[in-house]
Amino acid sequence: MKTVEPEEVTPPQLVVIGVGLEGWTGLSTTAQSHIQESAVLIGSDRQLALIPTTETNAERWTLGKLSNTFERLEQYISKNPVKVVILGSGDPLFFGIGRLILEKFPTDRVTFLPNLSSVQLAFSAIKQPWQNATVISLHGRSPDELIKAVRRGDHTIALLTDHVYTPAAIASLIEPWIPAEGYQLWLCENLGGDNETIRRYALGFSLGQETLRSLTVAPLNVVILQRQEEWNIAKVKLPQLPLLGIDDRKFVGFRDRPGLMTKREIRILILGMLQLQRNHTIWDIGSGTGSVAIEIARLCPEGKVCAIEKTAVGIELIRKNVRRFSLLKSNVTVVAGEAPKALTQLPAPNRIFIGGSGGELGEILDFSFQKLLPEGKVIIALATLERTQELQNWHQKAQKKLSLEGWTLSLEWTQINITRSVPVGPLTRWSPLNPVTLATLEWRSIR
Repeated sequence: MKTVEPEEVTPPQLVVIGVGLEGWTGLSTTAQSHIQESAVLIGSDRQLALIPTTETNAERWTLGKLSNTFERLEQYISKNPVKVVILGSGDPLFFGIGRLILEKFPTDRVTFLPNLSSVQLAFSAIKQPWQNATVISLHGRSPDELIKAVRRGDHTIALLTDHVYTPAAIASLIEPWIPAEGYQLWLCENLGGDNETIRRYALGFSLGQETLRSLTVAPLNVVILQRQEEWNIAKVKLPQLPLLGIDDRKFVGFRDRPGLMTKREIRILILGMLQLQRNHTIWDIGSGTGSVAIEIARLCPEGKVCAIEKTAVGIELIRKNVRRFSLLKSNVTVVAGEAPKALTQLPAPNRIFIGGSGGELGEILDFSFQKLLPEGKVIIALATLERTQELQNWHQKAQKKLSLEGWTLSLEWTQINITRSVPVGPLTRWSPLNPVTLATLEWRSIR
């Protein structure tokens, strides 16, 4: 008896095709052939409408709830080994339906034919290279990655939006972390279609989200954020400034580390702990952007503030911020150099704030207490356990020496944990800042 081998059944083929707003005419001949040969065509109502009924007799399924559609598709292709085409937007493997299809169906049964992605079209429209851009999807996702990117100061950020994270909502969301030089926001709508629109807005301290809220924005849009190329060192309007606690965003900061400055909440505590007088002389060692020195200078108009910084970038930032806040040169002296060497020619201080020590904390303190005037005080900001231990060790040695000379050197610790509220769509959540330890050193006579 002759054995009849069962016929080999060709597994059904799933072809995932990216479609742009131009629809059928924007597809390659290969993609068009797959659609013409398909038995089932799956897509959203908008995507299906882009494929003329004259080009295919395929049964059309509207892509509703994915789990239901995929279950129906599995059942269908198990009985019908035919070609099925699934339509996606742009490149289906770029924040699209492609990932979900690969999770459900074997890779050897799936073929991808991508189109231009919306991000590619957006950068082409604004005529900017994007090989180094940070690309983030906010479509049904948390905005945490966006907030991190802005806080890092990423130069170019492309955002896929949704009905919750609209351009106006994005502008409001990033407001607390926008650097002084600001961002440009490009709003790119209906990319590749007849109604393509490109608009640009400046986001800085005077944020333009009110303008964005008043706009009617197309549902299909991409947002691109670009850091401004020029430093925004225009003078701020002094009557609008508080007596203390200047908003972080008003300071010009480091381009590569925009969040690197003593935060407003911490500055306010430092200013209080220093117990300043109008005519005091103050050293701000490791001044960075000069944020603490500028706050002190405004509170002590008859005094003298020495802002000591070792980096060339930091020195330039301090000078720009001094001009920005219209401070007098007689009030603020910018000192380029590394402590303690840079301190030798400075006037004796009533108060010292150490924001950065460059690994020379012990040497800086040794010199500082030789120069510190009676009833003086030193405040030190510490961010690491190692620096905290270093200060503890220095204090123990200094205390023994000073006690023999009739003095006591007190050391008090204050640890600060700040958490700020941030919007998450229509809701609000907490976002913690890095904890900071403030140490207060003060010497008194015990005789």
